[in-house]
Amino acid sequence: MPFTYEDVGATRDGRCPPGFHPLHVRSRIGEGQEVFRSASRAVLTWELHRAVGVTITTDAAEAAPGVDVTVGLGPLIKAPCRVVWTLDEPRRAGWAYGTLPGHPESGEEAFVVDRTGDGTVWLTVTAFSRPAKWYAKAGGAATRGLQHAYARRCGAVLRRICTEDGGAA
Repeated sequence: MPFTYEDVGATRDGRCPPGFHPLHVRSRIGEGQEVFRSASRAVLTWELHRAVGVTITTDAAEAAPGVDVTVGLGPLIKAPCRVVWTLDEPRRAGWAYGTLPGHPESGEEAFVVDRTGDGTVWLTVTAFSRPAKWYAKAGGAATRGLQHAYARRCGAVLRRICTEDGGAA
């Protein structure tokens, strides 16, 4: 299936194509190498998304370019996506997926964990989107508000995961 937008991979550079709504939410997760390892593992293996409360349907154990993923939001909304890029570096790890036909939105969303020079670990959720289904269009600004709330919740849940894993969050 083809992507539902043209600028595939734009989140890697932090770009928002014309006609899309941008999203950028950065959350402090904790400090240190162990927190970074826990956070990276949780993001790359879908643990974060499942802990947030969405269903993830995929055959892959972790994110990799070309992997198809369906995100379930409640019993009615199924959002098909494909991973477009991944990072697994000493100080950054994460991935982005793009929307496929049937997704309520059109666009891309990235989840990146990074460890800054002072040892602080952050989760940054970056996205660009526009409505693709009638109910996403009808939601208007409320839909975008839900996207921001979801991104903030990802940060809070990842912080909790890292605390439970023994990291010093």
